[in-house]
Amino acid sequence: MWFLTELAERRIAEARDQGELDNLPGAGKPLPDDEIDPLVPEHQRLAFRVLKNSGFLPPELEMHKEAVELAMRLATSDTEITAEQLARLEQLNQWLTHAGHPSLKVPAGYLALIEARLSRRE
Repeated sequence: MWFLTELAERRIAEARDQGELDNLPGAGKPLPDDEIDPLVPEHQRLAFRVLKNSGFLPPELEMHKEAVELAMRLATSDTEITAEQLARLEQLNQWLTHAGHPSLKVPAGYLALIEARLSRRE
């Protein structure tokens, strides 16, 4: 493995010496904040960063994202709320809780909208 590290270091040094690394976008600026939870162990941060840069989210974040989108749709849409939508939201919250992550916390203003819509439905 040391061979690959040595080879990479040589190629980087050659490119630097030839000026190929000059005028790159973002040169001289701090690295962007990767917004990865600081409590994530260092050995997992690299994997999270690669997934994030590729446009993928960890499964629990995908579930949380879906739950938020569903809750927002339920709160702001004028269409009829179905039992399937409510069941899906409950299922997502149960999976998140089972995986050791906090379930969806809907802001009070949106929660009031959902409750008002549900009371109109009955």
